[in-house]
Amino acid sequence: MASPAASPTVPTPATVRVHAAEDETLTGEAVALDIQPLGFFLRAVGCLIDMVAGIVLLIAGALLLTALVASGTIPDSALRIGFVALLVVVMVVVPTTVETLSRGRSLGRWAVGGRIVRVDGGAAGFRQAFIRALVGVLELWFTIGGIAAIVGMFTPRAQRLGDLLAGTASERTRTRPLPAAAPGIPPAMEGWAAVADVSRLPDRVAARMAHFVRGADSLEPAARARVAAGLADAVRPYVAPLPAVDPETLVRAVAAVRREREYRALVLENERAAALTTPA
Repeated sequence: MASPAASPTVPTPATVRVHAAEDETLTGEAVALDIQPLGFFLRAVGCLIDMVAGIVLLIAGALLLTALVASGTIPDSALRIGFVALLVVVMVVVPTTVETLSRGRSLGRWAVGGRIVRVDGGAAGFRQAFIRALVGVLELWFTIGGIAAIVGMFTPRAQRLGDLLAGTASERTRTRPLPAAAPGIPPAMEGWAAVADVSRLPDRVAARMAHFVRGADSLEPAARARVAAGLADAVRPYVAPLPAVDPETLVRAVAAVRREREYRALVLENERAAALTTPA
């Protein structure tokens, strides 16, 4: 009697493990976002500005309550209740409302260029703002920021206790603009670029060329022509074949060819490394 054929083994998909740094923002789809967290010092400055604004509101509210009692508008017995309500409004209601309506901003965070977001990079809502404000009564107001400072110094993204409980962090909203795209190969020189040999070009000369190409448009015409001529003289011994073009065009063409070839070399190196680390 023939034994039953063994059922084919169905390969199970390999478990994918995503390694993220402690200060990296990772979405629910395991996509790392390039978000810069706000540093401890800027967070402290923003918090100080918010607390000063809150103290101003407390003083203004206290003066208003005192004036109302003095004028007989409200009875003396209501003064204590008014002060308690004022504390709740300034410490909890106002921060929650401002942070919810402004999508994680406040006066202090606007001044230092920060915003509160969820740890996955999404926008914080009412729940997160309320938790942060409620915990802030203890760690900011009752301890004059002591608990927030201690916790913030030992967390990767300078998160305070309220952030840890609410699942939020502070990100930068003012980042440096990306540099302008580097110019490509000058027109009508694509054929030369395909066969040009620039591999012998010294790194120091290449660095001078790259610096010139980035800032050439801001130079005076006379200075621009003089610098381009000097660079062209330094480049010619290392370029073959040598195109019959003006000095600046030569410098721009050589810089573009070297940059593109270095980029392709880096891409190939990364592909080889990825092939070696990928399991068969």
